[in-house]
Amino acid sequence: MNICVFLSAADLDERYTRPAREFAELIGKAGHTLVWGGSDVGLMKVVADGVHEAGGRLLGVSVEFLANKVRPGADEMVIAADLAERKKLLLEKADAVVIMVGGTGTLDEATEILELKKHGRTEKPVVLLNTAGFYDGLREQFRRMEAEGFLPRPLAELVFFADEPAGALAHLEEQLGAR
Repeated sequence: MNICVFLSAADLDERYTRPAREFAELIGKAGHTLVWGGSDVGLMKVVADGVHEAGGRLLGVSVEFLANKVRPGADEMVIAADLAERKKLLLEKADAVVIMVGGTGTLDEATEILELKKHGRTEKPVVLLNTAGFYDGLREQFRRMEAEGFLPRPLAELVFFADEPAGALAHLEEQLGAR
C-alpha cells in the first residue's frame, strides 16, 4: 500500500517523534511504501528513516524551492514545480492518507484531501493521527461542522481519528487490505 503522510518538517520533541517513528516502523515492517514530501529534515526525516530502516520503500515528492532538502537515496523522488502540483502528485501516488502533526502546510494538505472526499472526488481512506491530543481542537471543530450542517457527508466517512500509530495502520489495512 502507498501511504501518503502529511506532516511537519520541523524538529520536534519526543512526544511527537516517538509516535512518528513507531508509525514509520509499522509501515516499513508491513512492506508498505511511504509517500511523503521528500524532505530529509525534522519529523519528515524521522518518518523516512523509520520506514527505510524497517524495510519499506520511500517515494518522495518535493518542490523546486525545497530541492536542496530532499532525502538522498529515496527509492523514487519527484520534484514538482510548485506546492499545488506537489499536493496533486502526492495524492495521485497514494492509496491512503495519514495526517500527522504539523503546521499550516500540513493543515492545508489535510483540508484539501477532506474537501476532495466531501465532494466525492476521492474515496481514499484518510486517518488523522492525533498524537498527544494535537488535533483535539480540530476534531471538535469538525464535530461542530457536522452537527450544524456544514458537512454533506458524515464526518466518519471523511476521516478516521486514531490516537495511536497501530490504530492508524490497522484502520488503513482494514479499509484497503494489506496491499
